[in-house]
Amino acid sequence: MAAALRQWIVLISTAMILLATATDASYAHGHRHHSQKRYHLHGIDVSHHQGHIAWTKLPGQGVDFAYIKATEGADHLDRRFALNWRAAEEAGVRRGAYHFFTLCRSGRDQAVHFVRHVPAEAGALPPAVDLEFPGNCRHRPSKAKFHRELRDFLEIVEARYGQHAVLYLTPHFDKRYRVSATFNRPLWLRSLHSEPRFGARHWTIWQTSGSRKLEGVRGRVDWNVARRPV
Repeated sequence: MAAALRQWIVLISTAMILLATATDASYAHGHRHHSQKRYHLHGIDVSHHQGHIAWTKLPGQGVDFAYIKATEGADHLDRRFALNWRAAEEAGVRRGAYHFFTLCRSGRDQAVHFVRHVPAEAGALPPAVDLEFPGNCRHRPSKAKFHRELRDFLEIVEARYGQHAVLYLTPHFDKRYRVSATFNRPLWLRSLHSEPRFGARHWTIWQTSGSRKLEGVRGRVDWNVARRPV
């Protein structure tokens, strides 16, 4: 009797896992199809977590642009940035670099680190700054202090590349620090279930999914749509 019960538990658990996987895949497919029909520019954002990327395979799968992680904080350089930066250009994918902004280092130090490693090249997308709590340090500065640090970062980076930076935001970060209401920059908003309903103005880039599968990319990758050229 105990053995039979254990077998039933295993069967039920397996069925639940398969059902959840199928539901997620079905939702992702439908959501992706909707976003592709409505918006004509599509892209990914990547870092060393994706490992080797076969960039030449991506344009044929609808990848028009890519944001590539370059730096984090004031001393971390993504180990695949230079490889991805060069390979994306060779594959004909428009690319930009992004920086993960940490809350425990000065904006000026982070900006100096970013411009040291990211070349200023004609045709590159505007630099982007990733503003979110997951993966960040535990320190939470006041709103006024954070605004000063971000302003210092933007001043240096935008002077170097001659373009306004793009602000990547999650709902929680924007609510806490009122970034979109304070800094008039293009917005890249994360919302995985519906079009973003936060931000002080319309988004320029919308991160629609964190689980896109593409040939030539290991694992899953973030998928984005743009309402106009960045």
